[in-house]
Amino acid sequence: MNSRVGLALDTAVACALLYVGIWRHDDYPITAPLIILSGLLLFSFIEYGFHRWLFHGSAQGILEQGHRRHHQNPVGYDSLPFFLPPLGILGLAALFATILPAAFALLLAGGLAAGYALYGLSHYAIHGVRFSSPPARRWAANHHIHHHHPDKNFGVTTPLWDIVLKTRYGSKKAGGKRSDREMTHTSIG
Repeated sequence: MNSRVGLALDTAVACALLYVGIWRHDDYPITAPLIILSGLLLFSFIEYGFHRWLFHGSAQGILEQGHRRHHQNPVGYDSLPFFLPPLGILGLAALFATILPAAFALLLAGGLAAGYALYGLSHYAIHGVRFSSPPARRWAANHHIHHHHPDKNFGVTTPLWDIVLKTRYGSKKAGGKRSDREMTHTSIG
């Protein structure tokens, strides 16, 4: 229940921020997509950073403990109350509005919120859907590998930061590169 309500609320907040930001951002229409893309890219790094340094960090804090529960039961544990991420995004939008024009702040926060909503939907699908298409299976396997190698593949929505920061999994058998067979036959967990 918590995860479905959370996904719906995250998506609604992202859509609302983007709608209002686009509606208010009529002076420079070409910059709106660039600001939104910047928010998505920034979110992808935040996703990677939280997952690597807070959820798998050495501090043994509450975030790490909650994430460990997810590794033990990937489909049965929601680590955050459904209302917390939307409140955080709205708080960021307000913070951004103190240093940026309101439309820019809404678009940047909307891009971040869209990234978070895509992350939630992606993570839900990765653990709950059995994909038949090879590209989708490889994408999902990238995260399933993380459950077997918790020090690798921290990016859920994209492998970008794993590649840049050299934490992407590569098997020794495939000469450091994952084979299609490994990617599509990785078990859920």
